[in-house]
Amino acid sequence: MARRRKKRTRRGPRAASIISMIESYAYANLLTTGLAGNSPVGFITGGSDISVGSVAYSGSTAMTITGAEQLTLTELITNPGIAFAGMQSNFMNNYQSMAVQAIGIGIGFKMAKKLLRRPISNVNRNIFKPLGIGVKL
Repeated sequence: MARRRKKRTRRGPRAASIISMIESYAYANLLTTGLAGNSPVGFITGGSDISVGSVAYSGSTAMTITGAEQLTLTELITNPGIAFAGMQSNFMNNYQSMAVQAIGIGIGFKMAKKLLRRPISNVNRNIFKPLGIGVKL
């Protein structure tokens, strides 16, 4: 019986791709802006100013949430019920524009990568690879 060939081991890419990181940040920015009304950095580093109040209307009272326009991780941890209500409200106001922007980001990056394939390859081969810094464009 013939000997079986040994399978070649596949390796994943060793270098981090700058373009993929930028695309990931664009998606993170889209989500945090649409849901929390804040940038990803502001969402992580921001303080807490969310609170619940009541407003009296002609014989009845209604609950109001203040500070839910720009939510942060601190508010999400300290007041999760109020923060999730604010996120739900923001989502209902922004979901259509978020869907269009997500499609635009995906198509834009895909087209840019195809159009700039040769220059990107040239930069990776002639600049980043000789430096050996573990990053590619």
